[in-house]
Amino acid sequence: MNDLFVKDVMTLNPVSVSLETAATRVRSILRDEDFRCVPVVEGDKLRGLITRGDVLNITATKSNIEARGIMEKPRVILTPEMDIMKAGEDILRAGEIQAPVVESTDNMKLVGIVSVIDIISGFLDNGYEPKRNPVENIMTTRTVTCEHSDPLSAVWDKMDESGFSGLPVMKDGKLIGIITRKDLIRYGHARIGRESGDVKSVAVEKIMKTPTVAITPDESTERAAFLMLERDIGRIPVVEDPVFVKSDPDMVKEGRLAGIVSREDVLQAYIK
Repeated sequence: MNDLFVKDVMTLNPVSVSLETAATRVRSILRDEDFRCVPVVEGDKLRGLITRGDVLNITATKSNIEARGIMEKPRVILTPEMDIMKAGEDILRAGEIQAPVVESTDNMKLVGIVSVIDIISGFLDNGYEPKRNPVENIMTTRTVTCEHSDPLSAVWDKMDESGFSGLPVMKDGKLIGIITRKDLIRYGHARIGRESGDVKSVAVEKIMKTPTVAITPDESTERAAFLMLERDIGRIPVVEDPVFVKSDPDMVKEGRLAGIVSREDVLQAYIK
């Protein structure tokens, strides 16, 4: 098993925006490029970070705001030579899913970005084994959910209040799908509807993903990690008594929700 460092897993020369970039342009980048965050730079120096959550609240009345007006100060800043375990601990402690990488904290030149999933991928590729198994030992059992008939405005509120970027969707007490912050950003009409008040008439079932990838409590942590990488997802519902899709046994039509496992849960299982 090789020692891993930030430089071994980071994405080089990440897409960034300037302080003057229009916030609406940043939103388009996050939506069209499927990024979870975008660094803000002045020249080549890191100045801030904008996430999907930051752009959800951009309305027509705020359309002239620049990146500097919505960016946040990064809670974690990494350097290429940092040990990957230490980097993972710092990201988890800060409650982040990504962190910018600078050449050094003295010059703050942006050279890369590292996500939780990048670190997990590094662990899988280099034969690291999780310290906790199976999924039932790492999943969150106190889940925040929404109903298939809930208005999208209620989902926005739940995501804001809970800090979760994805919610399991329920119908008649069973899991039938999932809705994420990415879905809301991609569904441009939802933002327009929110501004006009019409969003109350748009139900979750109109844009949710169904069927959804799911996993059972007895599956391994490594299996959860593999699914997150293969499917490019950040959280997986954990279900009992699942009804699987015959053509794709990783997908379920419905199941009894037992919990949810996130990329952060998986990373923590490898580190602690």
